[in-house]
Amino acid sequence: MKFAVVIFPGSNCDRDMLDALQNDLQQDVISLWHKDSDISMLSTEDCIVLPGGFSYGDYLRCGAIARFSPMMKSVIEFANAGGKVLGICNGFQILCESGLLPGALLANANQQFVCKNVFITNTNNPSSQALMIPIAHGEGRFYAANDVLKSLEDNNQIIYKYCDKNGEVNAEANTNGTSNNIAGIKNAAGNVFGMMPHPERACSNILGNDDGKIVFNELLGIGLLKELHA
Repeated sequence: MKFAVVIFPGSNCDRDMLDALQNDLQQDVISLWHKDSDISMLSTEDCIVLPGGFSYGDYLRCGAIARFSPMMKSVIEFANAGGKVLGICNGFQILCESGLLPGALLANANQQFVCKNVFITNTNNPSSQALMIPIAHGEGRFYAANDVLKSLEDNNQIIYKYCDKNGEVNAEANTNGTSNNIAGIKNAAGNVFGMMPHPERACSNILGNDDGKIVFNELLGIGLLKELHA
């Protein structure tokens, strides 16, 4: 699988993502500039990544301007054709703004920027452990209408929820006031993923945490389980 990381003006996690994918996960990685639109080098077996940051300075709303960039037109076509797309933090916001994922990311309930390690769990996997993944956002509170939330729950489209270190999903672990403790979701087709926590910042033993590798494996199946559980 080849990965392509889109770089917008204001992206600040693009290098983190490129480094994690290339050096920690040993993947083939290229970068894509927001003003370009050519993705002919990618097949629907590959994955486009929208990284975190503050695209276009977060003017209007987070991700609202990036959604109209030339590259996003190609990303939307790629996703609609079945290609994998992963959005992290600001990338998640862009996916919601573009309509590739439902809902919206609102200001944190405490109206403050939050930057810390949190725990998340894959509620669709009974054997999933609590994963320690960093967050860094001011607008990470996922919101959707009740019928949309029910549909996400019923169709197993919620990929991660905030939990405590024991894997329990509870109000105390809800770090930003998000609906139903939601930390990340996928589309109905299962090829577009968005999440607020940053797995690319938790892929190296040098940083004392490689739980992010499990996230990449669970979402994209890049063959890391034997290595992680050896």
